[in-house]
Amino acid sequence: MQAGKTALTLALAAAASFAHAQSFPSKPIRLIIPFAPGGTTDIVGRGAADQMSRILGQPVVVENRAGGGGSIGADAIAKSAPDGYTIGISTVSTMAVNPACNPKLSYDPIKDFKPITNLANVANVIAVNPNFPAKNYKEFLTVLKANPGKYSYASSGTCGFGHMLGEQFKVSTKTFMVHIPYRGAGPALNDVLAGQVPIMVDNLPSSMPYIKAGKLRPLVVAWNKRLDSLPDVPTFGEMGLKEPNDPAWYGLVAPAGTPDEVIRKLNEAAVKALQDKDFQQRLRTAGAEPSGNSPAQHAAEIKKEYDKMKTLVKVQNIKLEQ
Repeated sequence: MQAGKTALTLALAAAASFAHAQSFPSKPIRLIIPFAPGGTTDIVGRGAADQMSRILGQPVVVENRAGGGGSIGADAIAKSAPDGYTIGISTVSTMAVNPACNPKLSYDPIKDFKPITNLANVANVIAVNPNFPAKNYKEFLTVLKANPGKYSYASSGTCGFGHMLGEQFKVSTKTFMVHIPYRGAGPALNDVLAGQVPIMVDNLPSSMPYIKAGKLRPLVVAWNKRLDSLPDVPTFGEMGLKEPNDPAWYGLVAPAGTPDEVIRKLNEAAVKALQDKDFQQRLRTAGAEPSGNSPAQHAAEIKKEYDKMKTLVKVQNIKLEQ
């Protein structure tokens, strides 16, 4: 008798889930962006929300939940109802760097989310103040190897993406630079431009205006090929450095337990959104390249980056309080 009741309960739950998925979406969707307005994450998220609203026939309402290097917003996504009506932006910081640096974090990047797609990729860069005694990457490496610990690099903060890329570079090249963390890329760039710190490790979009103005000299980028905007700057891959060559990404995730059919609909809407020419132009103007892969592919990206960051944190003994 009990087995029959259990089977009936499961059947009713499955039917309800199917009905929900078939009618989805029937009300507005909340899109949590785990950073403040104005940055690349916000540009990607708001552009996706605009296009997906049109495609899905329901408003996709943006909510910026900044703080904790993105962890506050990520936690809000993870703890939302798994019905497809709350989704959020995934980043390397929220899904890999923060969890690797802080094992006490309130969410698990693998277990607590259901990936939807990678919306866009962004190149990263190591650049120097023009007074630095190296004109290109090979000279830069020679200078660092001849002077271990003499030079410092700025990043947007401890356990930020720039910090982790700088440490990955050090491991891959067997060099040593001193890390100087700042409260954001803006203050870090200000000190590099002023010559207080000679080296900047950054997402390319925030450094690009200063590169174009000749106030920063780019030496190497993380991308799968040379960038049209920086044709003379090699990639880490060209220099034989595989690990630092991964770009940053900005994706979409839902809470774990969201029905597969709902994830499929959200994925289809996001991929279609990325085909809009105006949205593509907005992304490229911000230094991002449209992506639009499958949920499984974005899940693999998250796991790869998380595993890589856990290894790096252990090897370099990186701690949030440092």
